[in-house]
Amino acid sequence: MPVRTILCYGDSNTHGTKPLHTPGLFGRYGETERWPGRLRASLGERWRVIEEGLPGRTTLHDDPIEGRHRNGLRTLRACLESHLPLDLVVIMLGTNDLKARFAMTPEDIAASVGVLLAEVRVGTAGQDGQGPLLLVVSPVPIKETGCLGAMFSGGAAKSRRLAPLTRTIAERCGADFLDAGAIAQVSAVDGIHFEADQHAALAAALASRIGTMFRD
Repeated sequence: MPVRTILCYGDSNTHGTKPLHTPGLFGRYGETERWPGRLRASLGERWRVIEEGLPGRTTLHDDPIEGRHRNGLRTLRACLESHLPLDLVVIMLGTNDLKARFAMTPEDIAASVGVLLAEVRVGTAGQDGQGPLLLVVSPVPIKETGCLGAMFSGGAAKSRRLAPLTRTIAERCGADFLDAGAIAQVSAVDGIHFEADQHAALAAALASRIGTMFRD
């Protein structure tokens, strides 16, 4: 049987960044702890899971402080074409758009996810030059606490509105949808990142959903 390939395109929670006690001092969970690695283990040897998680990645914004390379739209096409052919692209972005410096509405964040989906659709990164299947994961609602609280001021209330808006965009674009906020929660340490057990919970839910998308 052929090996299927999944690209996991996201931010620090896809990268596996540990909850921060001090800004800029990043720790990372091991490969078998963070959710893409756990997903790989759950799906088995017939699956190749590519981890494309960048801390600070936005949907489509150049970050004036952290750099324009944080722009998810800017780097998406290169990632797709680097790893083709792809069977599935999992996109979990939107958390960093909640930073106060971007002043984004929940509606605009969801619409920005739609722009990423359109970028995948117009490409030929799937099997036989077709587009890969898409799974949109709405990010877990945040908390304004710890060392990142001020950076995300006003973002907690916005984050709680993202799931239904993102679901609508995903359905409009013909993508599958998973609400990570119904599965996992952020750490009380910094209000943004996951504890290890939440990575495990998200990986289990994704493995189940992907199993329903690929029945053979």
